[in-house]
Amino acid sequence: MASKFQRGPAALLFFALLLAVPTASFGADNVAEAPSPAAADNVAVLPADNTSAPPEDDLREPSFGEGESAPLRIADPIEPINRALFVFNDKAYYWVFKPVAEGYDYVVGEDFRISIRNFFSNLATPIRFANHLLQGELRASGTELIRFALNSTTGILGLFDTARDNWGFEKKDADLGQTLGKYGLGNGFYIVWPLLGPSTLRDTAGYFGDSILDPVSYVQPAGASIGVKGYREENNLSLRIGVYEELTGAAVDPYVAVRDAYVQSRAKAVRKPPRRGPAVD
Repeated sequence: MASKFQRGPAALLFFALLLAVPTASFGADNVAEAPSPAAADNVAVLPADNTSAPPEDDLREPSFGEGESAPLRIADPIEPINRALFVFNDKAYYWVFKPVAEGYDYVVGEDFRISIRNFFSNLATPIRFANHLLQGELRASGTELIRFALNSTTGILGLFDTARDNWGFEKKDADLGQTLGKYGLGNGFYIVWPLLGPSTLRDTAGYFGDSILDPVSYVQPAGASIGVKGYREENNLSLRIGVYEELTGAAVDPYVAVRDAYVQSRAKAVRKPPRRGPAVD
């Protein structure tokens, strides 16, 4: 939905150093437990009353300084800044990104937009492949290579997901933030980035790392790369308009709803086991 800013090795090193700090060390006053949302794409949707909590076993995520059975927590020491950026992003969504996505949806057919999403997903294969390898998921990394070969040929440069539709090879998302979590690295603390939205110290470092493997990052000039990423996000948004509204519409505090949903969905991604071989319906 938003264009992504340029990044460099120095920034990656800075965030990696910050991630060495345990999540619990930022103070109990800023710690929040996540309610139980249901995932929809990469956006988790909270129950309408925003009051129910998941079983204790659903609040687990490894982090430095804590055992595997410690409850999931997220520190939010810069909440006033985060809230201001949340309001900015919320206005940008309703005033800019959503209207553009709705206009794009009106003009461009859904099948074409799905093909564009497939194309960019196929381009992002190096990110998933590398992270599956780092996580020791050899079958999943092999599946990504098979998917790339099939979709780049029979799928016409990835416009069609023939690997899934014809052979049952499902995509399994993987990113560096997830990989770091699987190795026991805690979230750090919660961050809201302008236009980019919710994140954590760990996921921010992962974002910079994954961008190195993103072919779109190497489009020249830099302005063209930003434009391509912006189009990619607007296209994706056009296929899930209403998810954000469903998450925040009935929430007493939309900021907390988004924060808790994000943390819960990321914890689920860290816990998720690898897919074994072709999917079977």
